[in-house]
Amino acid sequence: MSIDLGELLVAHQKLADADLQRARRVQEGTGESLDALLIKLGLVSERDLAEALAAQLDLPLVRPADYPEMPAINGAVSPRFLKEARAIPLADDEAGLIVAMANPTDEYVVSALRLATGKTILPQVGIPSELEVAFERLYGSGRSAMGQIVDSIGLADDLTDEEQIRHLKDLASEAPVIRLVNLMIARAVESRASDIHIEPFENRLKVRYRVDGVLREVESPPSRLSAAVISRIKIMAKLNIAERRLPQDGRIQLRAQGKEIDLRVSTVPTLWGESVVMRILDKASMVLNFEALGFSPRTLKRFLDVLMMPHGIIVVTGPTGSGKTTTLYTALLTLNTPERKILTVEDPVEYQLEGINQIQVKPQIDLTFANALRSIVRQDPDVIMIGEMRDLETAGIAVQSALTGHLVLSTLHTNDAAGGVTRLLDMGVDDYLLTSTINGILAQRLVRLLCLHCRQPYPALPELVEEMHLYRFVEAHDALPKGAVTLYKAVGCEQCGGTGYRGRAAIMEFLLMSDPLRRLVLKHADATVLQAEAQKEGMDTMYEDGLRKAVAGQTTIEEVLRVTTQQEQET
Repeated sequence: MSIDLGELLVAHQKLADADLQRARRVQEGTGESLDALLIKLGLVSERDLAEALAAQLDLPLVRPADYPEMPAINGAVSPRFLKEARAIPLADDEAGLIVAMANPTDEYVVSALRLATGKTILPQVGIPSELEVAFERLYGSGRSAMGQIVDSIGLADDLTDEEQIRHLKDLASEAPVIRLVNLMIARAVESRASDIHIEPFENRLKVRYRVDGVLREVESPPSRLSAAVISRIKIMAKLNIAERRLPQDGRIQLRAQGKEIDLRVSTVPTLWGESVVMRILDKASMVLNFEALGFSPRTLKRFLDVLMMPHGIIVVTGPTGSGKTTTLYTALLTLNTPERKILTVEDPVEYQLEGINQIQVKPQIDLTFANALRSIVRQDPDVIMIGEMRDLETAGIAVQSALTGHLVLSTLHTNDAAGGVTRLLDMGVDDYLLTSTINGILAQRLVRLLCLHCRQPYPALPELVEEMHLYRFVEAHDALPKGAVTLYKAVGCEQCGGTGYRGRAAIMEFLLMSDPLRRLVLKHADATVLQAEAQKEGMDTMYEDGLRKAVAGQTTIEEVLRVTTQQEQET
């Protein structure tokens, strides 16, 4: 059953050949097993390694629920051997002893277990971190991986401020704290988190992951390690660890779970220490596809018709974290042909796009949105993307660029599409310039998608169907009995971490600037009037788009109501 793990991972496209050669050179110096080394170096994730092994060997992959409540065998094999072998007996039946192993190809461990127990060994593939948790529960002190690391960290007391900073720097550079921070980041990536929040309070350090837009508290180090953990993150982000009174921003680039990860780090001083937020930018998981983002066929056609216009402005609006930048990047990739020159001005540049010239704003050297835009107009671009129109100066240059034959894409922070027009008027952009340049405004928010493994259908209450007019979103609804609409609810399973949701998509509305709307803008009509006219012309609102996705089984009614306002639900 001998197998080359490295070659297996390369064959399954989970590992680059160059990375494998690098790991083997490190292995020659350390003598560690290749699988453990690949995971430690961040070249592959534990799950990728386990899934590749299970597929190649045609063995089951052990789930957390498969580990027994009590040890399956007593006395025949020492816990110390099991820990070193990274193996745990799961069950003893007529066929033999079923054993979860991190590396089922290890003939020495299989032979030793066979000799010790006198039974046929039936190996299965276990994920190392899950094996470790199960071992501690069954044979150890019950301490988690984080708890074991914490136990090995000591702190010095009664130091002066200068000595404390020096001690923190030394402590933050030591292996236990490094392992602790790496574990927190690796778990966040494995959980598909978009942000890591580390918040010190009087008696505890709180760690939370934002998964699918919702914060979830996870296992945290004790409060005595707050300064050491935060100092380690600041060292990784190349920030000043001695400065704890002012906010700081930095960036970390690393390999975790076999992926290249960018972390945007922000620190702010709070009452009990520095609060840290790390935004996880995982290019591999970024989907730049209109359908996957949540565009309905009708909205997509309207949007693409406007996107292909040679000049004008397209604005994407929504609150922070609603996927505006992802939508703009997808639009840019659609426009990115050899015949077009595309320039962007962003703060920050979240993802690097091949063939597109991206400029990072640097206010400290006076490279602002406005100053950068003045320069790039002279670069002869066809398409300009502005990260955000924050002030009249930036909006004015965007309008002038559109008037001189450029296609301009940008974002605004407003609640709906019609609000984008009134926001620009409030900024001071002249109404006649707006009507001449705005081609369309897309508003969007993100809803969580139902986990396809555990969602459950149920018949919607007739009163709910009537109140929300849900029957209009069912194909051939005329043939259905009145009120017969199926909805879905979130349940929760291993695949989705018990939440019932996995992934997110946008609900959106696209306001297409028409002549009647232009006339209303020139009269300075408010957003409600503009919204009503756009709906009369065929615009689906975000609320309606969300209801359509709920009836299609993509999300739940509760999610749609969570992200839309009462006013939007009444229109």
